[in-house]
Amino acid sequence: MPGLRVACERAEVVAVYTQPDRPAGRGRVLTPSPVKQEALQRGIEVRQPETLRDPEVQTQLQALEPDLIVTAAYGLILPKKVLKIPRLGCWNLHGSLLPRWRGAAPIQRAVEAGDAETGVCLMEMEAGLDTGPVLLRAATAIGADETSGQLYERLAGIGADVLAQGLTMLDAGTLPAAQPQSTEGVTHAAKIEKAEGRLDWSDSAEVLARKVRAFQPWPVAEAVLAGERVRIHAAKAVAADVDVDAAPGSVVAATRDGIDVACGDGVLRLLTLQREGGRAVSAADYLNARRGQL
Repeated sequence: MPGLRVACERAEVVAVYTQPDRPAGRGRVLTPSPVKQEALQRGIEVRQPETLRDPEVQTQLQALEPDLIVTAAYGLILPKKVLKIPRLGCWNLHGSLLPRWRGAAPIQRAVEAGDAETGVCLMEMEAGLDTGPVLLRAATAIGADETSGQLYERLAGIGADVLAQGLTMLDAGTLPAAQPQSTEGVTHAAKIEKAEGRLDWSDSAEVLARKVRAFQPWPVAEAVLAGERVRIHAAKAVAADVDVDAAPGSVVAATRDGIDVACGDGVLRLLTLQREGGRAVSAADYLNARRGQL
């Protein structure tokens, strides 16, 4: 969450707020966020409070005298007192076309729902959850095979461009008035829970294929395949070569091109799998490891 002092020709970042270092990797080593690493490389002060509700933290933030506060996937709620600190208000970059997918996981929910497009909104923050008026928006199509991780990377680039455009227009006095969000089409993007990655073969192949893409790279879809629990990193719904009248979860074909599993409706072809304690491998390599067991 950078605090910005708007200058005539550029926006000066006076401080970056990011969440405290978290354990990461198998060694659970405290690891700084990419935001912190980038800020330190650029010589920008970094602050990492556990909460912004602490009066002392608020006083320290106010002492920076920021003209504008900008957040992007910060993960902490900005209390009303913080929202009132900058004279130009607080902006947020949100990864959806509001009012669709307000909330914590807009990118994953858009992929899971099979949305054809999404985008980035630059909005003015208010007390409600992603309810503020929108200053600028940019839309983009979601690729047929695009995962949440891939889409996240694309939206990050789009968001950076939208923010730069907003700051330039603000400095030039050409920023359009923020437009209130529509009261129609509101959906909520609930936080992703690890348990959601467990696939139910009674669902349709199309639904399961979207879940695989939505939960990549986290929490990664998993399911029981021929008695073994596996993580599924890539899959797609396919048309069966013959009429499938097998119980959901049954393997109906297994070739180097993929492992076809019967679903509640249709067939899901598994392309990349991971056994417990192993690494992600192609369907062909997985079949070699489980020769004769499917």
